[in-house]
Amino acid sequence: MAWLRRRKVGGPSVPSGQPTSEQVKAAMAHLRDFVTTRAGVEMYVEPRTTVTPTTIVLVATTGEWTRRRVADERAAAGLAKELGVPVYDVQLTGYPARMREWSSRQGGSGSAG
Repeated sequence: MAWLRRRKVGGPSVPSGQPTSEQVKAAMAHLRDFVTTRAGVEMYVEPRTTVTPTTIVLVATTGEWTRRRVADERAAAGLAKELGVPVYDVQLTGYPARMREWSSRQGGSGSAG
């Protein structure tokens, strides 16, 4: 992901933990598009670790999924409310089987974008 780079080509240094406003807008547009173009989307919140920030995974009824990072669990809850999707703590619920099945059908290629 481009926003994980410490330095933009031809631009000032950007800390890896802070996406630019353009990157945030693009991520939000992607998430809104995912929710509006797929049925039954649910959000799963993945906790922050020493290696990765807090992330969310949106999963459609088909199992298609996408992952994006968020500031924290509160931001994820607010985003779920804004998008109108149910939200779950992946540590409590695990991932839905349909997500793994979709990934298997895709040849293990991962997320939708």
